Amino acid sequence: MSKKKLGLNTICTHVGEIKDKQFKGAISPIYLSTSYEFDNVDVKRYPRYFNTPNQEYLVKKIAALEHAEDALIFGSGMAALSHMFLAFLQKGDHLVVQNTLYGGTSNFIKEEFPKYGIEFTFTDGYQVSDFEAAIQPNTKLIHIETPSNPLLTITDIKAVADLAKSKSIITSIDNTFASPINQNPMNFGIDLVMHSATKYLGGHSDILAGAVAGSEDHIKRIWNVGKNLGGSLSDFTVWMLERSMKTLALRVKAQTKNARKLAKFLDNHQDVAKVNYPGLKHHPEHQLAKSQMHDFGAMMSFELTQGIDAIAFQKQLNLIKSSMSLAGVESTMLLPSETSHALLTQEERDALGISHQLIRFSVGIETFRDLKHDIEQALTKTKTNSFA
Repeated sequence: MSKKKLGLNTICTHVGEIKDKQFKGAISPIYLSTSYEFDNVDVKRYPRYFNTPNQEYLVKKIAALEHAEDALIFGSGMAALSHMFLAFLQKGDHLVVQNTLYGGTSNFIKEEFPKYGIEFTFTDGYQVSDFEAAIQPNTKLIHIETPSNPLLTITDIKAVADLAKSKSIITSIDNTFASPINQNPMNFGIDLVMHSATKYLGGHSDILAGAVAGSEDHIKRIWNVGKNLGGSLSDFTVWMLERSMKTLALRVKAQTKNARKLAKFLDNHQDVAKVNYPGLKHHPEHQLAKSQMHDFGAMMSFELTQGIDAIAFQKQLNLIKSSMSLAGVESTMLLPSETSHALLTQEERDALGISHQLIRFSVGIETFRDLKHDIEQALTKTKTNSFA
């Protein structure tokens, strides 16, 4: 059966698995060898070449989910992002990058690109006109992130892709927040799709990994950089990631269902000043998100009203964890100003709208009423203590 005809859960479960021909096991075996035969073989296998059996098969699953020809996996999301950038940018080239995005991406560009002589421009906004205004004669790549971290802004994927193609510019997207279950950017003309696989692809808060999907030619170009920089992933982690992705669609759909309910609950709560979630009808880009996403995802952020300390609130949570990362089966919250965007200056955070009252909420698979109750009791205790 063609991969294109397979259902989403079937792709997650079966594409990219290694058949255990020797013992007929139900799951992929792990090949931990770092040394393989070189004579009389078609493929020279070596871990740094990203082509050990577990690596080679896992990328088939990632590529199938993102409707891509090929993919590569790396030791982290930042490794995937940096390899992708360095494969398509060199001294004298120019990058246009969205202004609302993960703080680690911004920090990498600002700190590392000057060392390579690579020029860059952060857009003033995230409308297609903002990207067009930032393009220069030497622009070689446009990078976007939608939904964005942590404000959940939505960028018009097709409009940016069409603009770039009209000027022969490569496009890339960080698709981590949506996951391939809720969004497939290559369907709208994006060239390269990257993920922090630590997040939804792994989904259990026990894997550090990154991935890039694209055409065979584009992935080969990234591979040429990767074999020199050596950012490959251990095969045990590769095996864990392949195992985790079997339940990807089930997990993300359950998380998304919870998020839709919690966004409405928070939006109507007297102690919440604002909720950033594209599934809410009053979100500025709700219709755009609806047109390019399969569903609205399980990430949101919200601002508490003045007078309610955001850190004190998180300390009162019993079920929801105050945790650094996101997208695990367990629900987590954090303050972007103290974590994901701490590397930005206060002025930069203010300009983006990332206040100390802003909380990023990664919704898990727990029962909705339990999550709702945990938030309600934490707010009550926080207010009681503040007025005591």
